[in-house]
Amino acid sequence: MNIVLDTNILVSAAWSPGKNAATILKAVFAGKFTACYDSRILNEYIRVLHYKKLGFTETEINAILDPLIKYGISVIPDEINNALFDRDESDRKFYETAKYCCAILITGNLVHYPADPSIMSPAEFCSRYLDYF
Repeated sequence: MNIVLDTNILVSAAWSPGKNAATILKAVFAGKFTACYDSRILNEYIRVLHYKKLGFTETEINAILDPLIKYGISVIPDEINNALFDRDESDRKFYETAKYCCAILITGNLVHYPADPSIMSPAEFCSRYLDYF
């Protein structure tokens, strides 16, 4: 199954190793799910994880990004202009990538996205797909 991870999932996974976001990331690293991304998403991951205020070391950042890049799928999604992004236009890239890859988009900011059953919170995704993991 393909998934797209909003950047907040990576940050949450690093900050809270025992929580849902970390469980999802571990499942990706174990090959249970395939993370899809495009160049815009990867650039955001790199930029945000390097924020000084987050305090991640280069080793911690590489431990997250290297497996995502190695085992994930890099795509060039089609633009979707008919979806409304009133709160944060920069989230459109995650939505476009998820739609292109027929993936579930996992985010801690559901209100930033259009109502869509393929967009889930980490808790919802875990309860639907990771009870066995």
